[in-house]
Amino acid sequence: MAVTVNDSCIACGACESICSEVFSIEDKAVVNDTAVADNIDSVKEAADACPVGAIEVE
Repeated sequence: MAVTVNDSCIACGACESICSEVFSIEDKAVVNDTAVADNIDSVKEAADACPVGAIEVE
């Protein structure tokens, strides 16, 4: 499963607060690809919670 953060990210920190194993905030959210498979439910929750829809889960 591929998870990306597009350029609309505002670095609000919502994703990191929901799933810090996968997301961290720098200039925008950064994805730890190696942790996605073990945290997929939280990744989907973070994507749903993103206020600008910047997290893309494929």
